[in-house]
Amino acid sequence: MRKIILNLAISLDWYICTNKWKFDWIQGDGSKSNDTKKQFDFWRFLEDTDTIIMWKKAYLDCWIEDIEGYDRKKIYIASSKSFDTKYWNLEIINWDITKKILNLKKEKWKNIWLFWWAWLTDEFIKDNIVDEYIIWIIPILLWEGRRLFLWNNPLVKLKLVENTTQEWIVILKYIK
Repeated sequence: MRKIILNLAISLDWYICTNKWKFDWIQGDGSKSNDTKKQFDFWRFLEDTDTIIMWKKAYLDCWIEDIEGYDRKKIYIASSKSFDTKYWNLEIINWDITKKILNLKKEKWKNIWLFWWAWLTDEFIKDNIVDEYIIWIIPILLWEGRRLFLWNNPLVKLKLVENTTQEWIVILKYIK
C-alpha cells in the first residue's frame, strides 16, 4: 500500500517559514565535515513519489517547477476556493481532503508526499494517517514564523528508522 509521507524542513525552534513566508534559510552551509557516510537520497524520495498534497498557500509560494518531475506527478491542492492554474496535473480539493487521500492511498501507485503547512499537516495528524515523517532540521533559530504543528494533536508514537547529516542539516526519518 502507498505511504503518506510528511517530508519538510524546520528550524531548531520548529518553524517551517518566516512570518514573511520566506524559505531562504533552508540550506546547508556547504561543509561536509560532519556528514554521515549514509546520506538521505532526496532524488530517490521523489522517484518513489507520484502524488503531492499541498495547501494553496504552499502552492502559490513555491515554484512547482523546482520539484523534480512535477509534470509527472498528480498534485492535489487543498483550497476552499477554485483558482486557475496552467498545470494539467493539478486538482483542487475543497472538501474532506483526508478522506480523498485515504481513498487514493488504497490504489497501487507510488507514495504520497504531504508537502508542508501546519493546517494541512494538522488534519492528517488528527486523522492519524501520516505513515512516515522525514524532518530536515536546519541549524538556525528563527524565533518567529509559521509553526510546524498546530495545537491539540493526539499522541503519535514514532520509531526512528534513519538519521543522516548533510552539510550540518540533520535528517530524521520516523515511522508509526
